[in-house]
Amino acid sequence: MKKYIDSIIQRKDLLSYLIISGLKSKHRNTFLGYFWWLLDPLLSVFVYYFLVVIVLGRGGPDYPAFLVIGLVVFRWLKSTVSGSAKSISSKSGIITQVYLPKAILPIGESITQLINFIFGLAVIAVFLLFYGIIPGVEVIWLPFIILVQLLFHMAISLFMGYVCVFIRDIENIITHLMRIMRYASPVIWEADMLPEGYEWIGTINPFSHLLNAYRNVLMYGELPNFTQLIILGLGSMAVIAFMLYFYNKNEHKIIKVL
Repeated sequence: MKKYIDSIIQRKDLLSYLIISGLKSKHRNTFLGYFWWLLDPLLSVFVYYFLVVIVLGRGGPDYPAFLVIGLVVFRWLKSTVSGSAKSISSKSGIITQVYLPKAILPIGESITQLINFIFGLAVIAVFLLFYGIIPGVEVIWLPFIILVQLLFHMAISLFMGYVCVFIRDIENIITHLMRIMRYASPVIWEADMLPEGYEWIGTINPFSHLLNAYRNVLMYGELPNFTQLIILGLGSMAVIAFMLYFYNKNEHKIIKVL
């Protein structure tokens, strides 16, 4: 497997190209272009604010900041899963003509969406300032939380990228699966809103732990739950290592399908 990892490192120029082209392609033909990186999460915040605060009468004074953190972090997950599902199958023209380690494609998609997420952090910062929320010294753990989420995304991306080559139907149900994931995670609702007996929904959901970690360091001046993050990070690294081994042994089958 070391040889396979070395081949990925040697193609870092290709990885850079995939990241840059991925950033340019998404909004290439839109009038507002890169501004959508900021506008998209803002529009989502307004929609859910109207639904939860105006219509349902729920949420406290800091709810907009709570909401924007949830939506921006979830948007990173959603765009990564959606993009990685097509990361290999959409590059069939390149794959069938030039040899490249196929794992580099979902990895490149994960890093591309990380850069998009950094723009989303600017939106979060604006909301925090507007509502007078100044993060404490605990914010120094923000890069660590981002790193754990990136590892989590890479593990999912490597799996989705490979499986979706062989089972194209998965691409069609991702939208529905991500909608379930959004409502099963404390993206727009707070954990204490769960009825008694349903607390396990947040406990078994790894994305809930990430959301709580972001809000702890950005809003509440609290340390993240390091045990949960370390378990999630190590588990993701184990999956990444397994998937790289799997790609090394099985990626020749991709050519036959494409």
